[in-house]
Amino acid sequence: MIDHSRAPGPKIIAIANQKGGVGKTTTTINLGAALAEVGKRILLIDLDPQGNASTGLGIGYDNRDVTTYDLISGDAVPSAAIQKTNVANLWIVPATTDLSSADIELIANEKRSFLLRDALRQTGMDAFAFDYVLIDCPPSLNILTVNAMVAADGVVVPLQSEFFALEGLSQLMLTIREIRETANAKLRIEGVVLTMYDKRNNLSQQVEADARDNLGDLVFKTMIPRNIRLSEAPSFAAPVLTYDSQSKGSTAYRALAQELILNDGKRKNKVA
Repeated sequence: MIDHSRAPGPKIIAIANQKGGVGKTTTTINLGAALAEVGKRILLIDLDPQGNASTGLGIGYDNRDVTTYDLISGDAVPSAAIQKTNVANLWIVPATTDLSSADIELIANEKRSFLLRDALRQTGMDAFAFDYVLIDCPPSLNILTVNAMVAADGVVVPLQSEFFALEGLSQLMLTIREIRETANAKLRIEGVVLTMYDKRNNLSQQVEADARDNLGDLVFKTMIPRNIRLSEAPSFAAPVLTYDSQSKGSTAYRALAQELILNDGKRKNKVA
């Protein structure tokens, strides 16, 4: 039964692609920071056992006593797991390698695909009044990524502007369709964002053309460039918007955040 006395929850977006090295964590951190910069209240869920999003936002291992593993296993409520970051309006639930055993440890749980969804629906989330929840998924289509998609309203797919970029995307799209049909009918693809784009490179231009030909309006207009500042920022435990606010990477993620907000507004107007 729907509790109509509760305020509408945040929009939940999974950042997913089963290929590694395509910019999932970079996109999660910097899209979150760009949305926070314009006053949105953002929660980042680090769902990757590598914990790179946590490290990239300055959450050291000694400050990860309560993690996403505790949240999905039911050992912690959201208020105990959520931490403030050094970025205004940006919070995080950090991750550790404990998550790497989730596939095995949750196999006997009948609700194993719904654990994150149920955790994020707890009334303890209401006090935070988040506008967006961004989930940094691991580079695989395992039980953690499935949990993210079951919990999410939409999926953002980072796509590296390199050879074979579109290979494997069909499997991700199939997984999204299966989850839509079996566990989360509202799930939609928010968009595909081209990352590591070099406009001087013919290959990048060809990947862009192929992506737009095959996926049409699903591809965001904004593209994330290859940018040394984007690569350097994680070693300073900060989003690129903090590390170098005027860099091309910062400009691109601000544009992506505005495009996401604009698209959300258009969809809400259509429903209205």
